[in-house]
Amino acid sequence: MTVLVDPPTLDRPAPVSPTAALSTGSRATDRNLVRDLTTLIRPHQWAKNLLVVPLVLIDTPRLGLGVLGRVSWAVLLFTLVSALVYVWNDVYDRHRDRAHPTKRNRPIASGRVSVPTAYAFGALLATALVAAVAFGPAFPWWPLAAYLTLNVAYSRGLKHLPLLDVLVVAGGFLLRVVQGYLAAGVAVSSWLLIAVFSLCLLLILGKRRHEMAVGGSAHRPSLAGYSVQYLDLLIVLCAAVAISGFLGHVQATIPTPYQALALVGSTPFALFAVARYLQVVVVDGDGGEPTRVLLKDRAMLVNALLWGVLIGGVLLVTQHPALLALAH
Repeated sequence: MTVLVDPPTLDRPAPVSPTAALSTGSRATDRNLVRDLTTLIRPHQWAKNLLVVPLVLIDTPRLGLGVLGRVSWAVLLFTLVSALVYVWNDVYDRHRDRAHPTKRNRPIASGRVSVPTAYAFGALLATALVAAVAFGPAFPWWPLAAYLTLNVAYSRGLKHLPLLDVLVVAGGFLLRVVQGYLAAGVAVSSWLLIAVFSLCLLLILGKRRHEMAVGGSAHRPSLAGYSVQYLDLLIVLCAAVAISGFLGHVQATIPTPYQALALVGSTPFALFAVARYLQVVVVDGDGGEPTRVLLKDRAMLVNALLWGVLIGGVLLVTQHPALLALAH
């Protein structure tokens, strides 16, 4: 007689109740939504605020906790407003992004984040921004309002107009710098504004050149007003103005005894930084992500470190002459 024996219980998967399955799926969906909302506000772009807004700290004669706190708050404000702008842009451009080879993977364009969810998330960011302005340190915040207004106009049509598209984006960085100086209560140098504006134009034009070389002008209407050769001419022009502006800023801010050292010492570093970026854009065919180039290119990082040591040393000696006497 044959006896049928049930298989060992170890070989059987444990039964899963429908309630547990739904709970697991819900948690996974929530995690995915949080990840997509985080992707939506571009955390990798926040480095722009960390690099640009605190430029005022270089020109601040006396660094204290009050100044550091206000400048840090200005960084927070611009991080919130830029996140809000990213959400608005992606909602507004979702139909165009779906035709782009890489932008179609963005959370809203791909459908992973619905438009009502994006609007609710944007409302939450706007509420946080208003609260941060209302209850944070008191300083003029008109650059923040100007940045938000400029970006709304950019999304609604300025981004499609050649030259205006890059000028508006560069203007956003200029407003970041002004906000940092207003938060610290320090007067901003005209030479610095010229240098920052020209440098940002250089980086944005390099990105446009990369887009033109890789994908043509179909995905961005404003690219119809450019050519690779025209962009090369604009890049060289902006590079020259950026270097001149920065050296003018050094001359205007460094006291006379150390002015020559700062100017002559900064020149090779400034030229190398621009030449290296042009090499990345023109020779290597990169430049699609300027922030990545600035933060991850080893040559750029070493150059910036050495340049920072030079300028930092000069500023330290000018503010504390006794250190030079001790060295002798």
